[in-house]
Amino acid sequence: MIAISEIFGPTIQGEGALIGMPTVFVRTGGCDFRCSWCDTLYAVEPRFRADWQSMSAAAIMAEVNRLSGGTPILVTLSGGNPALQPLDPLLQLGHQQGHSFAMETQGSRAQTWFGQLDHLTLSPKPPSSGMPFRRERFDACLAAAGVATQVSLKLVIADETDYQWAKALADGYPQLPLYLQPCNTAPATPEQPERETDLAALNSQLRWLVERVTTDRWYRPRILPQLHVLIWNNERGV
Repeated sequence: MIAISEIFGPTIQGEGALIGMPTVFVRTGGCDFRCSWCDTLYAVEPRFRADWQSMSAAAIMAEVNRLSGGTPILVTLSGGNPALQPLDPLLQLGHQQGHSFAMETQGSRAQTWFGQLDHLTLSPKPPSSGMPFRRERFDACLAAAGVATQVSLKLVIADETDYQWAKALADGYPQLPLYLQPCNTAPATPEQPERETDLAALNSQLRWLVERVTTDRWYRPRILPQLHVLIWNNERGV
């Protein structure tokens, strides 16, 4: 059984390599990290466990098919950290029904079924998160994806320290498509797990990141916003 926080869509992917793609989100419950600026505490903190559902792969795909109208679609696996869940049966069943799968994880837990994903975004957390980066675990995730899965590197940037960390980390993985994203630094709280985003501040952070990259003549990364935040702020289920 798989711990599910929410299933919603169709909407669009708001981040990374597949930004703008129509998708249904399957958000799992539970995470091994506690990032300082986490914006999905309702899928992370054990105190919200009562709101999660324990679902089979068949039940999850039945809901995905209901939402998509039975038409194959990109299914985005999110969290929390979806790598903590037994997703092998879900991937097998979804592929049999014609769906494709994308997943984002921080690269802290490798699973053999990573090689069944169509797209894998590895997004290790920067110093501003308060969480450590363990290269050996990240490399294990990369190895588990194998050659059939399209893997990309997405790094969130909150400040100059994060920026310098990102440059150093990205240099170690020149084969990976690289995406940088400004950090939505106002943290959610248990009392307000869906806090409003200051869009003006987020846009200012995006402009700073663009100017920082171009000034450095660092032309490798693509700089992207959180598109869903610009459209819907932090509203759940879109």
